[in-house]
Amino acid sequence: MEEKNTKKSLGLMDATFLVAGSMIGSGIFIVSAEMSRDLGSSGWLLFTWLITGVITLFGALSYGELAAMFPKAGGQFVYIREAWGKLPSFLYGWTTFAVIQTGVIAAVGVAFGKFAGVFFPVLVDQTIFEYTSEYASVKINGANFVGVGTILILTIINVRGINYGKIIQAIFTSSKLIALAVLIVAGIVVGFSSGFFDENFHNMWEATSTKKQADGSWLTTDLASVGLMIVLSTTIINSLFSSDAWNNVTFIAGDIRNPEKNLPRSLFLGTFIVTILYILANVAYLGLLPLHGTPFEGDFVYTKEAVQSTGIQFASSDRVGTSAAYMLFGNVANLLMAILIMISTFGCNNGLIMAGSRLFYAMSKDGLFFKKASKLNSVGVPAWAMWIQSIWAIALCFSGSYGILIKFATFGSMVFYIVTILGLFKLRRTMPDAHRPYKAFGYPVIPFLYLVFAVVICVSLTLFTFWDTFGSILLILAGIPIYYLAFKPKNKVV
Repeated sequence: MEEKNTKKSLGLMDATFLVAGSMIGSGIFIVSAEMSRDLGSSGWLLFTWLITGVITLFGALSYGELAAMFPKAGGQFVYIREAWGKLPSFLYGWTTFAVIQTGVIAAVGVAFGKFAGVFFPVLVDQTIFEYTSEYASVKINGANFVGVGTILILTIINVRGINYGKIIQAIFTSSKLIALAVLIVAGIVVGFSSGFFDENFHNMWEATSTKKQADGSWLTTDLASVGLMIVLSTTIINSLFSSDAWNNVTFIAGDIRNPEKNLPRSLFLGTFIVTILYILANVAYLGLLPLHGTPFEGDFVYTKEAVQSTGIQFASSDRVGTSAAYMLFGNVANLLMAILIMISTFGCNNGLIMAGSRLFYAMSKDGLFFKKASKLNSVGVPAWAMWIQSIWAIALCFSGSYGILIKFATFGSMVFYIVTILGLFKLRRTMPDAHRPYKAFGYPVIPFLYLVFAVVICVSLTLFTFWDTFGSILLILAGIPIYYLAFKPKNKVV
């Protein structure tokens, strides 16, 4: 980063923990419910998670070459700048600051608070402020303030030095990997005697879509081939969100030892480990619970009969992981799963906060962000950048629009993954003699396949969930006048 920060603190294992820890939040324990309602098929559910893993791995393998070429703080921002120039790189940085990084930090922080409500119900039972209109709905309770508290604590820890953040990341990532592995192994073993494997994998490719109607009833329809492809290309946004943030390790390249080798390796190892765990977690769910279920009316009380009747599709509050754990551990499952998700989200946000600040530091060094964000403190940490990031994330904690933030963030991430991998092709042409310690595995086939998958998903989301993606597109484009008004004329910083 700067000369006074010449000691690189992160090795291969640390970088791999950062990749895996940033990816695993609360999504894997929740989103399979909505995906099951969309698909109604165990085969297509697992296929969607498999495709998500393949896409993520293809992206990580392609990024490895860029990471080895430009092992600098800022990562993806630097790759886009080198390939396409300052304006596209600013748009990426602007979108990342506005919603991709900070929005996810906020959503993950509040998720921590919501699951803390399992132990302290007052956090979620008592509403502090509520506003509802035709266009927006905001509800603030104790979970929002707990989320703010976790962001502040992690920021304070990380500004004291990268070694503190590294320790937090290692402890919390290893803990959730072990806990998730235990849930998977126990779930699959018990699943062989539960009978649900036979039930769920009988007619496993018969797809249906179950949607809530305006009158509150649920309607299930069969999915034909075209309809199935449309649903697959839109519901995958759920699993993609759960698998996102793998690129965060590139932001912190300046702190990684031997980044030319360790960055590509950590990208592959981290994404591969998480992909395998996510697929196996869904196999475990299918061994412990019926896929199909019926909505539960009234206040849900965990009993074996209630959990089985709601199934994966209608798990209480979409908490599939909790329902699966109940089948293994009984009444303590709610507490155990809350602890696991709190560990998971805390470790996830540590990685996001630690890595994201390095991106905004790199932007500031280029004159594209707040000037003070370009300063390092006495222990070589971009403390100003970290605090600016956290202050905006805290503001978003009170927006009440986490579903929208997540959709904006995931779609925006996908757009810039496309831009970045297109840059890989461009740099092969414009910088053919550049030193490439690692060359993208399977080039040009694997990067091209990633582009095909990503473009199809983005186009499908734009066509069939237009208003969700329109806001993200508008947000990206809003960066153009900001760039020309605040940065381009005199190349100054605000």
